[in-house]
Amino acid sequence: ERAAAADPFRILTVNTGGDLTLNKIKITGGQTAPGAPGGGILVNLGGELTAKHSEIVRNIATFGVGGGVANRGTTTVKGSTVSRNTSRQGGGIFNTGRLTAGKVMFADNGVTGFGGGISSTSSGTAEVSDSTFTRNRALGGAGIGDSSGAITTVVGSTFTDNSATALGGGIFIDGQLTLRKVTIANNTAPTQGAGVVIQNSMGGSSAVIEDSKISNNTTAGGGGGIINVFAPLVLRDTKIEGNQADTGGGLLNLFNSTSTLFNTAVVKNIAVNDGGGIFNDPTGVVVLNSFTGTVVIKNRPNNCVNVPDCAG
Repeated sequence: ERAAAADPFRILTVNTGGDLTLNKIKITGGQTAPGAPGGGILVNLGGELTAKHSEIVRNIATFGVGGGVANRGTTTVKGSTVSRNTSRQGGGIFNTGRLTAGKVMFADNGVTGFGGGISSTSSGTAEVSDSTFTRNRALGGAGIGDSSGAITTVVGSTFTDNSATALGGGIFIDGQLTLRKVTIANNTAPTQGAGVVIQNSMGGSSAVIEDSKISNNTTAGGGGGIINVFAPLVLRDTKIEGNQADTGGGLLNLFNSTSTLFNTAVVKNIAVNDGGGIFNDPTGVVVLNSFTGTVVIKNRPNNCVNVPDCAG
């Protein structure tokens, strides 16, 4: 721990060729000089960090990235807590390398940019399992912010009570996303996409969501559960329920996006304006595959707009 009265400094740095293991260690109070990465820990390219049963809490990357950890190399975090860290991007962990997180609590991290819990960018790879993201805050992607072609896979995890000041209360991606057995609930964003925002601004982005539940997320804009912009999205064996938005309470499909649903239920979502279940922009494509068990019912004020084979 850095003493509160001491000049700002990072707690740990892992340089090229370094291999550091933390076991039952608490890293707290780290604070970098303005613009420097990794308030608590910096892992440089070619370095390796493993943190087990540890706490990375209350660290600050002042105007920089990675309040808790900035990872450019290889980082593994297991059975640990990453909380109350702050930075410009990647409040808990900022990742441009390879990140593995299992049974980690990401809580109360905050950023002025993207990725309250985790920000993965610049072709970084993040694999998250059995973890919890709660009460994190960001401009976008309060739980996870994925951009610039990053690859993110999340399994068996929950995103609850996270809040974005713009979009993506739970997750914002502009890369490749796979969610499996994930719950995204009670997240908020004032502009759009309270649950999940999928964007394909650079090309190559895609999302697959399987065996998951997206429920009770709220936005004053479009896409209470999911907003899909330019990207291919596949939903399989998933429930989108009780989300609220101005337009597209369950799913808002925009601008040449293709959303394909298999055995998916879009139920009891609410739109103030239109498309309680699904609102599809005329340039977009939504394929329900009703023969697989997909249903869009009990949404208000209507179930679908511009979606073939869906009762309004």
